[in-house]
Amino acid sequence: MKINIKDQAKAYLTSKIPAGKHVFLALDDGSSKFSKLGGSCSIGNKFQLVVADQSDPEYGVELENNAGLTMTTAEPETTFLGNGLALDYKNASLKLTDDSGVLDGAVTVDAYITPTEDKNAMKAEMSELGGKIC
Repeated sequence: MKINIKDQAKAYLTSKIPAGKHVFLALDDGSSKFSKLGGSCSIGNKFQLVVADQSDPEYGVELENNAGLTMTTAEPETTFLGNGLALDYKNASLKLTDDSGVLDGAVTVDAYITPTEDKNAMKAEMSELGGKIC
């Protein structure tokens, strides 16, 4: 699978992704292991780039790109990704598109943080996210 990372997106990602890191294109609709947001109103139309130190076997679908990034996605995500996949940066936002149109006009870039097992910390985090989850 290929993704065209346009020049403005390349410049933006250079400031966000340190060299040698692994990047996952993951759903951010509550269905992926990296997603904290989401709900029924965002299924398949909310994506994120997750920056990690190493690969993940669940995210083994390589995304060939023109920015020199080590980028992969998971098989379930490919359901929502079509031909002509592209990432651009306009109006202070990353925009993911394919030949069908805009997939997500506000793709986020976040470092991977190991999930906490502390129930009180998880509850506080979900309370803080409350308004972002539908």
